[in-house]
Amino acid sequence: MIAIVDYGAGNLRSVRNALQHLGAQVVTISRPEQLQEADKIILPGVGAFGAGMAALREGGFVEPIQTLARTGIPLLGICLGMQYLFESSEEMGQHQGLGLLKGHVRYFGEQAPLIPHIGWNQLHVQQEHPLLKGVESGSYAYFVHSYYVQAANESDILATTDYGIDYASVVGQGNIFGIQCHPEKSQAVGLHILRNFVEWEP
Repeated sequence: MIAIVDYGAGNLRSVRNALQHLGAQVVTISRPEQLQEADKIILPGVGAFGAGMAALREGGFVEPIQTLARTGIPLLGICLGMQYLFESSEEMGQHQGLGLLKGHVRYFGEQAPLIPHIGWNQLHVQQEHPLLKGVESGSYAYFVHSYYVQAANESDILATTDYGIDYASVVGQGNIFGIQCHPEKSQAVGLHILRNFVEWEP
């Protein structure tokens, strides 16, 4: 069973619909104790980092997600949800993340052609990984964001995207994964990545 965390700041319906299209057993949860029944967890996110993390804290989700991820439950962060996985973000001040992966979230600034980064861009695969199995390097996915992850460990970077700079757009370490693009809006490529997560076994 895959649990999608509903903390009031996620694009839940389209993610849920995409997973159900793939035949996955999905439940949307709004209470942290429900995480105990999950085989895998998806953490979506839209909006601002600080407000999203505040909502996770107020909902009591932060410590349970950290504990379950560290004990081996597969966790996938999507868009802002991927950024939560890291140590901090500079979006609208300094805000602490979940700290499951090392690195920080930075503003694109003048190095980006336009902000926000909206539209189709390429995933440049950096290493073979089950999450990207069958995804060709150079495949296009759909992005909407103004901040990017600066991962501290190169080994965590599964794919990069060029938007003025090369940044980490797919990350993974052990059972913890993140994708900056919106897979539910990325047509066949996005569905393929979601299917890989659904089928992934530790």
